[in-house]
Amino acid sequence: QVQLVESGGGLVQAGQSLRLSCAASGRIGSINVMAWYRQAPGNERDMLATITSGGNTNYADSVKGRFTISRDNAKKTVSLQMNSLKPEDTAVYYCYAIIRSITGGNFPYWGQGTQVTVSS
Repeated sequence: QVQLVESGGGLVQAGQSLRLSCAASGRIGSINVMAWYRQAPGNERDMLATITSGGNTNYADSVKGRFTISRDNAKKTVSLQMNSLKPEDTAVYYCYAIIRSITGGNFPYWGQGTQVTVSS
């Protein structure tokens, strides 16, 4: 079945940059919307950025201008370039995708999450 696997999380200092990646694998007909979410302890899981199969993007106000989402349809990957990181960005980051199966149905998938910690 379909799997999403994130990578690239870690510990960085405030003001630095980090790039997250997510790879999709399995029986995939096509990948529609891909997105990045994050969840800090005690908070809800928030949408950060979305990107359509055609490359159209949307960003949450909290990250607009600092984060950039991109995708490689051939490689079935989505990335999140995070610049000017702040301690408030500390959270578990999740990859999300709506994927059309080979049989034609659309289903949502989540990655396992990757920890991003930004120190002061």
